[in-house]
Amino acid sequence: MYRPTISRRYICATCRDLRHLGTGDHRVLPRPVTGRSPRPVRHPAYPDRVRTQRQVVDYALQRRALLADVHAGRVGTASVCDASPYLLRAARFHGEQTDQTCPVCRKENLTLVSWIFGDSLKHASGSARKPAELDELAERYDDFSVYVVEVCRTCSWNHLVLSYALGTGTTTKRRRTAAE
Repeated sequence: MYRPTISRRYICATCRDLRHLGTGDHRVLPRPVTGRSPRPVRHPAYPDRVRTQRQVVDYALQRRALLADVHAGRVGTASVCDASPYLLRAARFHGEQTDQTCPVCRKENLTLVSWIFGDSLKHASGSARKPAELDELAERYDDFSVYVVEVCRTCSWNHLVLSYALGTGTTTKRRRTAAE
């Protein structure tokens, strides 16, 4: 009746006893009666604290279209390989090296740089941070945006890869000033 390659748990999910599979007799067997129902053992999915990224935007399609235009010759490499010296310096000191080679020059691996922006960050807004620092900032500040940019330090290729919101998500009441 059933193919032998199909897993037993998918054939009859309501049956407690799977010894009847060849006979076609599918009956629901009662659960054994005990004093109380067994509690499932809960294991935390993440033993350490995990950053909760909200409002994630991936720019992979835009990147793919731009690279197709570059390889087709519709867009020059000078217009896409235009990283500022500040971005290249941030890639050197705050970047995270990847295994992916540069799609334009194919000489060096790309570096991911995370930029943070937000009103609650005050003077730290607009700066590049390492991933470990993002965890600390996410626990300390309300809400801020993170923009991840990939950079080639050889040919100055740069493109926005990902953007997301981090932070505690709660707004703190600030004191009103006399002018308000």
